[in-house]
Formats: sequence, C-alpha cells, structure tokens
Amino acid sequence: MGIGKSKIHPCPLSLSWGRSHSVDTSEGHHESDSKKSEDVSLCDVAERSSTTEEPARKWEGAERAEDRPEEEAGEEFLKFVILHAEDDTKEALRVQNLLENDFGVKPGIIFAEMPCGRQHLQNLDDAVNGSAWTILLLTENFLRDTWCSFQFYTSLMNSVNRQHKYNSVIPMRPLNNPLPRDRTPFVLQTINALEEESRGFPTQVERIFQDSVYKTQQTIWKETRNMVQRQFIA
Repeated sequence: MGIGKSKIHPCPLSLSWGRSHSVDTSEGHHESDSKKSEDVSLCDVAERSSTTEEPARKWEGAERAEDRPEEEAGEEFLKFVILHAEDDTKEALRVQNLLENDFGVKPGIIFAEMPCGRQHLQNLDDAVNGSAWTILLLTENFLRDTWCSFQFYTSLMNSVNRQHKYNSVIPMRPLNNPLPRDRTPFVLQTINALEEESRGFPTQVERIFQDSVYKTQQTIWKETRNMVQRQFIA
C-alpha cells in the first residue's frame, strides 16, 4: 500500500494530518477542503499580525535607543585602559580595582575585557583612543609576548601623532612579577613609570590622572566621533 507524498504547509501554525489517498469519498474531500481553508486562514492571520506588530516593535526599540544616554549605549569615554600580557590578566584586574576603588580613577578597563568577536587591531584602536590614559603593565611576561611589543609601540606612536594624547602612555611596574628597569625596552625607559612599590606611588597617581586632562580628551573624542558620524550619514 503506497503512501502519498504530502506537502508541508509554509505556515508554522498549520498542522495537517495526512489521509490515505486510497480513501476517495466525497465526505473525505469535503473535510480536506475545509481543513485547507482553515489552515490558510490561520496563515493569513499570522502573516497580518507579524507584519503589523513587527514594525511597531522596531520603532519602539529605536525610541528606547535614542532616549538612552551615551554611557548606557556603550559610548562612554574611559579614564584608562591597561594593556597587558595574556598571562597577566589577573594582575591587570587587580591594578584596575586598585586605581578605581583606592584612588577613584574610574571608569577603566583592561584589554582582556574588550568586546570579543572583533579583530585585535580594532580593539586596540578603540581602547587607546577611547580612553584618556594607556597603562602598560610591565611584568616579566611583557617581553615574552610579541603582541605586547606591538601594543606599546602603537600606543607611543599614537601619542606622538596626536597632540591631545601627549604623555598619555603610562608604563607601570606592579607589585607582582615586575619587569626590572635594566630589561625594560629603551624607548620606555625614557618615560617615568608608575612604581607601585614606591612610597611616592599615591602622589604619582594623583599627579598623572587629572580630571582636567580627562575632560579635555573627552571633549576632543566626542567632537571627532560626531564628525565621523556626520560624514558617514552624508
């Protein structure tokens, strides 16, 4: 006994219960036709409801996005970003908490917390240009990581080419596993580093992370971003 091929209805709300083609009575055809008409009506209702409700949902979402402040939309200008070796993520988090909680230098971020799924170069550009200061975590692992070398060279070039970024790169030797001065790359030896073990560390932090510098860079960042957005729209 052969089983006839049944067509799957495109509407997800339609459920068709198959009947054997060997049953060929007028009553059976009548029931089948009524079932098909019922299925079509369900599809029509579903399609009409989806086409009328979906634009409304999108419009409501757009209004909510416009009403949200920049900070909630992920457009906040940070005070600092910590560039670090992959093995120093925990140490970078400790330094971040130290600066934010003990010295009130916030908000900040470490490079490992940058959004996933994007290229490293894009994340590096967003991190450096989206914050007022770039902290280089100088540890023994720093020299072993080629990516770290690229990070600090790129950050230094950025600070040279952009006037408002002058003196924005801050090398820092943390308490745990610090990189000795004699092994520090020469180009970084020319910059006064933050020394966490030094008694003058609190004074260094206060002198470097000044609100006036942060606000100046934040204003330039907003103006540059708005200009790029206008050019994109045009």
